[in-house]
Amino acid sequence: MDQAVESTVKKPEQTVEIIVHISEDLEDKQRDSVIAALEKDDGIVSAEFCPLRYHLMLVRYDRGQYSSQDVLSSVHSQKLNARLIGPV
Repeated sequence: MDQAVESTVKKPEQTVEIIVHISEDLEDKQRDSVIAALEKDDGIVSAEFCPLRYHLMLVRYDRGQYSSQDVLSSVHSQKLNARLIGPV
């Protein structure tokens, strides 16, 4: 019986976390704008800048919808210089 219940429960989406390096000279308002733009997309689960390292952004995305290059392209589309550092 437990197996039947377990199979009907929807599995959580598979997420991946990556770190993106963005220009160090962004101001608070610009960082907030970058995060808001990324989080509007259904494939992006969350985005945040690392405390005390405001040039590093942690982005969590659904790997079924996005790739790391898609995330990087989304940042570049905001006319920002960014590089993919790697997975967390």
